[in-house]
Amino acid sequence: MKLWTKITLFLLPIVIALVSIGIGRFSVDFTTTVQILLSQVFPIEQTWTEMEETVVMQIRLPRIILAILIGAGLSIAGASFQGMFANPLVSADILGVASGAAFGASLGILLIGNGIAAQGLALVFGLLAIVFTNIIGGVGKKMPVFMLVLAGIVTTALFEALISLIKFVADPEEKLPAITYWLMGSLGTASYQDLWLAGPLIVIGGGILLAVRWRINLLTLPEDEARSLGISVGKLKWVVIFAATLVTAASVAVAGIVGWVGLIIPHVARMLVGNNNERVLPVSVALGGAYLLIIDTVARSVTATEIPLSILTAIIGAPFFAILLRKTGGGWS
Repeated sequence: MKLWTKITLFLLPIVIALVSIGIGRFSVDFTTTVQILLSQVFPIEQTWTEMEETVVMQIRLPRIILAILIGAGLSIAGASFQGMFANPLVSADILGVASGAAFGASLGILLIGNGIAAQGLALVFGLLAIVFTNIIGGVGKKMPVFMLVLAGIVTTALFEALISLIKFVADPEEKLPAITYWLMGSLGTASYQDLWLAGPLIVIGGGILLAVRWRINLLTLPEDEARSLGISVGKLKWVVIFAATLVTAASVAVAGIVGWVGLIIPHVARMLVGNNNERVLPVSVALGGAYLLIIDTVARSVTATEIPLSILTAIIGAPFFAILLRKTGGGWS
């Protein structure tokens, strides 16, 4: 990858963030936005209103940072799973983590209300989902890839049934709308508290995946060949699974279900840089962060009522993926 391409990809989310932070029903011009941000570090004479500073620093900045982190996290998790399973049709929620986290949040909203407790339950059940998937496949056994995928399908089906049960018993006037809206994905209530909850986990999980990205290429080789190169295939698979699970569970805990990002963005990355995961994963981080930030900006600014994220990602992602399938026949692009 050329140096200018690397610089462009690195700057892309930052530039979009600076533009997005001023867009909304209460607009702030670009110069004022930059001045407000710089004033947090340098002594700059205040020429803006308190309202503008509150909108930029307290409302939009944490939301924009979360959108970048979640988009980047879901994209790198999806790219890692696609590389590990050697299958371009899998995504970050293939092992049931997203449905487990969604059940935890739904349970929290039902029993306690929407807040940090619901987010905590989402994170816990997202991590428990991968444990359940492992138990189904057989703890301590050499689990074939297809068995792991089937176990993930079972886990997803179970938690989705439990979510349906919670929606069935929830108060239709208050709890049910909150659960339904949360499940569609939104950053409408994003705060610094959410950022401190999910941010470190996404960064840690994403950092692990970036650190082992070149080894993920070896998972497509026969196991004996990978072992001959000094790679412990079993340990590497579980490192990838743990890191991707951490990223996905943390993302779902604060934003709800945001579909298609972890499926589509890795394909776009491969169209740009080829199939080498050493390049695909970093490019997925940049593109995923920029993509979800654009989606979130559209979601909160084009209508009087905020549009759930998964509606927009599906409207864009489904036709794109259909075209991609027609073009590639389901293989690597």
